[in-house]
Amino acid sequence: MTALGILYPGHSAEDDYPRMEQLLGSDIRVDVVHTDIGEDAHRVDALLEMGSARRLAAAVDELRLAGADAVVWACTSGSFVYGWEGAHQQIRELAQAAGLPASSTSFAFVHAARELGVRRVAVGATYPDDVAQLFADFLRAGGLEVTGVRASGIVTAAEVGTWGEEEVLTLARTADASGAEAVLLPDTALHTAAHLPLLEKALSKPVLTANQVTVWEGLRLADRRVNEPALGTLFTRQPIIQA
Repeated sequence: MTALGILYPGHSAEDDYPRMEQLLGSDIRVDVVHTDIGEDAHRVDALLEMGSARRLAAAVDELRLAGADAVVWACTSGSFVYGWEGAHQQIRELAQAAGLPASSTSFAFVHAARELGVRRVAVGATYPDDVAQLFADFLRAGGLEVTGVRASGIVTAAEVGTWGEEEVLTLARTADASGAEAVLLPDTALHTAAHLPLLEKALSKPVLTANQVTVWEGLRLADRRVNEPALGTLFTRQPIIQA
């Protein structure tokens, strides 16, 4: 059994995780523990507090006791807002608190793009423009070229969580930019797990979404790879037959 520990802020699109768990197979468990987010706002000061070491450490005991093999902080904006070096410090502190390998959704995007061999990416963000630009800066620090950023100006995760297939598809299409090898949709409050095949078919290129890459990152940390086309191109890099 491979057990992934997911620290998820508040309640918005956490039902993506049991959906993905069902697709991954009976020997993979995805445990979600909710962190206290404080103020629900895509605003720099609120995001820095949301991702503080104190808030994350308060939730790790439950995952450790559940037998998690790795832990991922499932919040894009609550990690990239710290910048490249600050986000590294955030996961170092998380790993120390949990006693487990750790990462965050922001690093998961960079690692996933490298896995796919893509360098030029377009961003479709639910965030206000200033926060979306911070994500683009983070990606550039990770060696990616950002061909365009589409910001939707949504302030709360609660509102993002109400978006359905049509809104997600529209965001991806409007974000797609000339020359982009993949489209990235940050925000773990956005439901995307059910829409990945549709998104990639509509855009004819890989689409990386926050909850998708978070689970992939947990599997990577646990040294476990899975082939599951229903979760997008990212999950087709391994042979179909698993050991």
